[in-house]
Amino acid sequence: MGMLWFWIVAVMLTGYVVLDGFDLGVGIVYLFVAGSDRERMQSIRSIGPVWDGNEVWLLAAGGTLFFAFPLLYASAFSGFYLPLMIVLWLLILRGVSIELRSHIDDRMWKSLFDAIFFLSSTLLAIFYGAALANVVRGVPLAGDDSFFLPLWTNWRPGANPGILDWYTVLGGVMALAALAMHGALYLAMKTEGELERRATALASKLWWAVAALTVLSIPATVLARPNSLDNYVHHPIAFLAPLGVLAALIVAFAAMRRRSEGTAFLASCGYLLSMMVGAVAGLFPVILPNVAPGGRDMTVARALAGEHTLHVGIIWWSFGMVLALFYAFVSYWLFRGKVAQDSESYGH
Repeated sequence: MGMLWFWIVAVMLTGYVVLDGFDLGVGIVYLFVAGSDRERMQSIRSIGPVWDGNEVWLLAAGGTLFFAFPLLYASAFSGFYLPLMIVLWLLILRGVSIELRSHIDDRMWKSLFDAIFFLSSTLLAIFYGAALANVVRGVPLAGDDSFFLPLWTNWRPGANPGILDWYTVLGGVMALAALAMHGALYLAMKTEGELERRATALASKLWWAVAALTVLSIPATVLARPNSLDNYVHHPIAFLAPLGVLAALIVAFAAMRRRSEGTAFLASCGYLLSMMVGAVAGLFPVILPNVAPGGRDMTVARALAGEHTLHVGIIWWSFGMVLALFYAFVSYWLFRGKVAQDSESYGH
């Protein structure tokens, strides 16, 4: 049951990264590709019907973590309290900016909401990347499995890390570039005219940054956590994840050259999925590595809830997932196709 729930949580978090990643990416590239108010509304309409549904996967993953791995939930949510509060406020501000921009016909207010949409999306991408890098690097777990991380210490991984160091900053920058490319490809797929052309051009430039940062992340991860490749050595099947990353980058590059926006976007989804699988494969069965001297890693077995909880949970989780997947399918099906330039609503 432990392995099952480990991968359930991993799949839900990966689904959130892939789905909410593109509307975060739209916010990141928003001010760079949308040159007029009409194009900005076109950009927002491209994610308007689905962005809030995408965020359900984050809430669902948090809820699943709560009953499947209560020790991890308690430890991580208290240890990462400050960044979690920042993320919460950024999510609120981002939702407010998306919804209110369409209801206030005033240039000053629209400019304010545009800035909030861009800034909150950008900071969320950076914080998510830094959060994943914190988990991969490890935290100083005490004997009772609690920990506290200041915002920064000496900017170096080790026994006394902060939330921000050179490795987690690299993770944040990498997430920013990857989600910006993901969002630009989504815009290119969902829009038309000059907006589509600019989004495609920006995605092509961002590809080089994503490729370079991906290559750089491998030695950086080994430096930050020397045993990060142990699972790959003992279980060579894990190398399918980095091969998937390489294949996705190649397909995305070729598709952008052919102006095949749909294929390029799917390749970007594959890139994010492979990166997440690679990170998870390097950790299992550890779910929160320890960097404090004399401490011990938090493993799946230690953090797992009781048998009865897990058996009851799989029933309700399955029921909830069927509803969530059905809702997602209907939403994406109804709003398939490109967003019309002259539409005044969410029309396609």
